[in-house]
Amino acid sequence: MARDVVVVGSINADLILQVERHPRPGETLLGRTSTVLPGGKGANQAVAAARLGADVAMVGAVGEDAYAATALAGLRDAGVDLTHVRTVDAPTGLAVVTLSDDGENTIVVLPGANATVTPHRVDDAEDLVAGARVCVVQAEIPLATVAHVARLAAAGGTRLVLNVAPAAELPPETVAAADPLVVNEHEAAILLGRRYADPAESARELAARGVRSVVVTLGVGGVVGVADGATWSLPARRVDALDTTGAGDAFVGALAAGIADGLAVEQAAALATRVAAASVTRLGAQPSYPWRGDDLP
Repeated sequence: MARDVVVVGSINADLILQVERHPRPGETLLGRTSTVLPGGKGANQAVAAARLGADVAMVGAVGEDAYAATALAGLRDAGVDLTHVRTVDAPTGLAVVTLSDDGENTIVVLPGANATVTPHRVDDAEDLVAGARVCVVQAEIPLATVAHVARLAAAGGTRLVLNVAPAAELPPETVAAADPLVVNEHEAAILLGRRYADPAESARELAARGVRSVVVTLGVGGVVGVADGATWSLPARRVDALDTTGAGDAFVGALAAGIADGLAVEQAAALATRVAAASVTRLGAQPSYPWRGDDLP
C-alpha cells in the first residue's frame, strides 16, 4: 500500500536536563530535573506528520538497550508503520538536551544505531520509498544513505523533502533532487559555502542551482522560500515558548504532511509554521506535537 509519507532517518531517546541557564565552558551547574523522551530528527518528523493524519512509515534502527522502548514509544503512539525499523547490535541513538529557563537548548547527539542505516539497509525498503507520495530524509544518518535515498526517490517518482540538518556537505545532485530543500538560515549559508547570507538571497541562490523549491526557516523570524520562481515569506506565530526542542522537526513533518495532502509548498509551510509554534508551548519534542483537529496558533 502506498504511504503518504515515508521518513528515512534517525530514532533517538532524548535525555532532557533542565537548568536555570546554560553553563559556560569549564563551569559546573546543578540541574533541576531530568526526563527521557522519544526523539531523533527522523522519528520526530514522522510523528509530526502522523499526528496530523498522514499515513506514515519509518525506516531506521534502534539498539537492544533500555532506551529503545522510549525511542519507539512516540512512533507507536502516532500509528507510524515500523516494519522497516531494525533492531541492531549497537546502542540506541541518544541526544543529551540541556534546556534553560528562557526556552533555549543545546544538544549533543550520539548516533549509535542510526549509523547502521546504510544504503544497503535502505534497499530493503526500496519499494516503500518508490511508492510513497513524499519521502523525507535528514542528515542524522550517514550522508551516503541520504544521497542514496535521493536517488531511490527520483527513480520512483517520489517527491523528496530534504532537510539538511545538522548542516552537512552533500553532492549537488542530491540537493537538486529536493522539492523542497528545507534548511535554517545557518544551514543555508553552509550549503552556499559562506558564514552568513541573507535568507531570501540564500533561498534564491539555492533555487538557481537547480533546486525546485527551497524553504529557509528563521525561528521567531518566520520562513522564507522560493517555489515556481517566486520568493515568498511567512511570519512566525507569536506564542509563549517553553521548549524549542524539536520545533524544526515539527515544521518539516507538518510540511511533508501538507505536501502529501496536495498543498503547494507555501501553503504547506503556512500549516507547518502553526504546528511548530504549537510545539514550543510544551516540553519535549514528540509529546509537544499537535494532533489533527487540535487548535493551532
